[in-house]
Amino acid sequence: MRMFKRYMPKLVAKHVSRLFSGRVYIDGRGGYEFNNGLLLVPVKAEQRHYQTVNEVNQEIRRIRVY
Repeated sequence: MRMFKRYMPKLVAKHVSRLFSGRVYIDGRGGYEFNNGLLLVPVKAEQRHYQTVNEVNQEIRRIRVY
């Protein structure tokens, strides 16, 4: 499990795309699981969780294009 003290979508996306599956925790945003190189929405999700997942997965898609 990787813990991020600050929410930076590019850094989280880089970590998720490299490890492919596991867990991350972002201070102020909560814990997330990722599988197949994409961040997954938590079970009891709030609006900020959906926004975080959307932003990080967009960055992952940008990384994969290059």
